[in-house]
Amino acid sequence: MNKYMSKAVSAFIVLALAGCTGASSSAGGSSAAGSEGGIYTAGTYTASADGKNGPVTVEVVFTADKIESVTVTEHAETAGIADPALENIPKAIVDAQSVKVDGESGATITSDAIKAAVADAIKQAGGDPEAGGEQGSEEGGETAALTFTPGTYTGTGTGYNGPVEIDVTFSEDAVTDIQVKTSAETDHVGTLAYDLMIPDMLEANGSGVDAISGATFTSAALRAAVNDAAEQAGASDLSAFKKNTVVHEAGDPIDETYDVVIVGAGGAGMAAAAQAAQDGNTVLVIEENAEIGGNTLVSGGQYQSVMPYLVWDPADPEATTGEWRGQTYNKVVEPKNTLDELRIIANWSEEPFDEDYYKDHEFVAGDTVELSKHGVHEEYLQTLKDLKAEINEYLTWADAKIAAGANEVTLFSTVNLHIFQTYYGGLRPTADMSEWMYGDYDLVSQFIKDGQDLKPWLEDQGALFIEDTQPTLIGALWYRENEFAGAEIDGETIPGRWGTYFMAPRNTLLKTSETADQNRILTRTKAESLIVEDGRVTGVKGTMFDGTEVTAHATKGVILTTGGFAANIDMVLENNQYWDSEYLTKQTKTTNRSSLVGDGIAMGEEAGAAVTGLNFTQLMPISWVDNGNLAFGAGNYAVWINPETGKRFVDETSERDVLSLAEFRNGMEVNGTKGVFVEIYNKEQLMPAPMQLAEGDYEGRYYRIKIDQLGDLFEKIGVSADPAVVRQTIEEYDQAVIEGKAIEEFPDVKKTNANRTIGNCEKDESGAYIADTYDLDNAELTVRLMAPSTHHTMGGLKVDVDRHVLDTDGNVIPGLYAAGEVTGGIHGGNRLGGNAIVEIFVSGRTAAKAVTADN
Repeated sequence: MNKYMSKAVSAFIVLALAGCTGASSSAGGSSAAGSEGGIYTAGTYTASADGKNGPVTVEVVFTADKIESVTVTEHAETAGIADPALENIPKAIVDAQSVKVDGESGATITSDAIKAAVADAIKQAGGDPEAGGEQGSEEGGETAALTFTPGTYTGTGTGYNGPVEIDVTFSEDAVTDIQVKTSAETDHVGTLAYDLMIPDMLEANGSGVDAISGATFTSAALRAAVNDAAEQAGASDLSAFKKNTVVHEAGDPIDETYDVVIVGAGGAGMAAAAQAAQDGNTVLVIEENAEIGGNTLVSGGQYQSVMPYLVWDPADPEATTGEWRGQTYNKVVEPKNTLDELRIIANWSEEPFDEDYYKDHEFVAGDTVELSKHGVHEEYLQTLKDLKAEINEYLTWADAKIAAGANEVTLFSTVNLHIFQTYYGGLRPTADMSEWMYGDYDLVSQFIKDGQDLKPWLEDQGALFIEDTQPTLIGALWYRENEFAGAEIDGETIPGRWGTYFMAPRNTLLKTSETADQNRILTRTKAESLIVEDGRVTGVKGTMFDGTEVTAHATKGVILTTGGFAANIDMVLENNQYWDSEYLTKQTKTTNRSSLVGDGIAMGEEAGAAVTGLNFTQLMPISWVDNGNLAFGAGNYAVWINPETGKRFVDETSERDVLSLAEFRNGMEVNGTKGVFVEIYNKEQLMPAPMQLAEGDYEGRYYRIKIDQLGDLFEKIGVSADPAVVRQTIEEYDQAVIEGKAIEEFPDVKKTNANRTIGNCEKDESGAYIADTYDLDNAELTVRLMAPSTHHTMGGLKVDVDRHVLDTDGNVIPGLYAAGEVTGGIHGGNRLGGNAIVEIFVSGRTAAKAVTADN
């Protein structure tokens, strides 16, 4: 049942305001008690309290008898999410003459920070923060009648992927219809806010309904747009409109038993669920968000795994095609300078890794040439030897082709190369050089080798992939990505990640497995604790969004697949031993959905689990400046420009931490976001589906221009670089690409795996550029502004190769398993781009198989 009501004030906020330890203040008036006969000492007072991303500072003006005004003067809160609180809470406090006002759903931390800071200012002015206030109606009470000017009005808000327009129709006293007019929000993530909040808004006759977990940006955009429309319609009491809500009452407690209970329905969770069902188990999946998908659904979606039919085959070195499932595909070719990285590995020292060298010399992440001189950890030595043999055989063939005039050669890629690059791409020391992190060999080799079976396993369930390509993406180090293409299920084509990674395994879980009619997915349900009986994990307790209690018993095992904690900046900062505190701060944004806060790790630790690697967090170097969301892309086709010097400042194909650090050191600061840089590439660059940008410009994110418009654009966006220098940088870079120069011969900074020019330039039949066709003046360019955000947490629960969770003594915790980013020890100190998807799906299947084997 739903009850029509105005939100009541939470009592805990009042307690927090009385003595907020995170607040600081300064007074423009006297700090003495209120003047005789008045409430306050008149004056202007300033105070601060901690918000989501750092201090929120307010300026409060008092007369003797009232709060005259409240202004937020400084903050680093997330645009879009925090806007309702920043805009509405100050006004509400003035209207109520009290800090006892309702917070904004979806922006509660920012709301509380504003109220805490104002409470501090009230105390400075001699007032009582606990006095006064409009308490709102009790549960089930009526709200004041509202009136509107009838008609349909279009309101706007800012969502996860851009502007949102909502058409809202009003009668004289009610909202009668809400329709989404334009939206670029992610299907099955942001769009769930429309599906769930709009019916509630219509019932509530207002916008104060609960936000949807996992769709925070879209929830805020919808609410802002509906409020905008209500204001246009002349709502008689806009404040009341913004408070009107519905209450979803708890149902009867749920108490059910399954063979396997899985907590988290991202990639790892759904892989585990499908595999467990295929193995004949009954399965319950518990998911906090409103739909399955987790963080996987907002990721790039490509996964790393070499497809042997598309790469060089030593058994048939001259082959130009390969066979896969009855079809013939052309093998992938790449520029000849990709061989330079292979030559480095072919000469890698086989001595034991020399940590002592780096006690006296700076470790430069990404400097593979230097790293190769200082050995290898023992467990990776045999892989290195085997890889060298593979590379040398290939180079003998490829060098002969290049000597004969070839500019492109068939791509070299093997499982051993993937294992070894995962090793050295993740080999990192802590900032104080006291500890070196790298992936556990058994865990690394397992997910890479078993990853060879991932595509056929998914395809057998209806998933589709682009079968003739092995591209790269940001921080991947090599060309071995696999592109999703949706799914074909029961004659229906289902597009995107949703089809490939979720509808395919969901169909197995709920429709085609022998236990399908007994399996269940509980969404909008937060798992809160593990049930432990006689030392064994036997179930999970949780609560649904409406307060319904859930007790799920597992006769065989519980699998935690809750993801990492990159959206929990406090937890990231608390554990950080890698990033300089100048760079990683409370203002650092995240690419992650709001639910990725480390709940599974906490539940595991409460059950006695050990953790590993929490001190390393990967930053995503290509995140949007305004909100930190993933911008998608790769570095092989672009130049990254220092916004002050106009020069390239990093090898754009480096590891993600290398790129992020270079951005911090070379970028500018925009509205509190550090490390902002300029990316430029040819607009005709073919991009995988999730990387496609909408046509036109997106203010503050990306622009489509020609080179002679660069000066005007730089002036507009605050970039001080000389456009003439940037032009020269591009021309010199393009010349190096045209000439096929080696890694170290590129201007400004080395470049690995550059695969196209920024300007227009034609190629001949051999793949060589035709230099006299080069044209930068008429090339359409894409210019993007990006910066680092938290993306993937390297650490988590400690597991063995079967994904049993281990306790602090290294023993298996009976009945408890974990898979995906909730675990640690796999990626070392830095994850390669595309390794997450393959690892989470493989480990999810591994955990499910272990549950069956153990029982």
